[in-house]
Amino acid sequence: MNLILLNLIEGYENFLRAFIMLKYKIVLAGAKNVGKSSLIARFCDNVFNEEMMDTIGVAFKRKKMIVDENRELDLTIWDFGGEEKYRFLFPSYVNGAAAALILFDTTRKETLEDVENWVNIVDENADENIVKILIATKIDLKEERQISIEDAKELCKKYGCYESDAPIGTSSKTGENVEKAFRKAAEAIMNARLQRCSNCGEIFAKKLKICNYCGADAEIKTVQI
Repeated sequence: MNLILLNLIEGYENFLRAFIMLKYKIVLAGAKNVGKSSLIARFCDNVFNEEMMDTIGVAFKRKKMIVDENRELDLTIWDFGGEEKYRFLFPSYVNGAAAALILFDTTRKETLEDVENWVNIVDENADENIVKILIATKIDLKEERQISIEDAKELCKKYGCYESDAPIGTSSKTGENVEKAFRKAAEAIMNARLQRCSNCGEIFAKKLKICNYCGADAEIKTVQI
């Protein structure tokens, strides 16, 4: 009888995990041709296309990611055209985002200088607890690099990017650190928005006063993830 009860409880907990899907919105920002679309394509579809078309307006893809001992996150990843004429769209889409990946191209110094504009838009329009992560792209093009590691580190410190003293260097062509960049964002989102119940061990939203799973008081029986 006890075994049957345990199986029922386990089945109910699995049902809750599936029902209470953790869905989060991530936006990518950066100047034209910094590699936003390529980064998303590599992460979501594991493909790279040298002739990637420019994004016209906005586009998005969805990707599920397993983090924190089989906890599944459903990520909606938004891509924005980097041209000036599309920037008016960004403020409305960044609203409600859990994380912003701000990209610059290591082979074009002007794209690093443009980061400040994107950070300001995020800060002015996003939730206070949005996670900001600075991403350096095209690191495989070492001979064409125009941006020093020191300059990139300085920018991270200036804009308070999430728990990092340097950007995450990526290459959509080789796939280097692409998974790492999105995993870092997912883990940062969880730490910013979720808490773990010390009574049952499950995680639930910080904005809730009681645990979804066992009803424990969030103000008393929770610990950081």
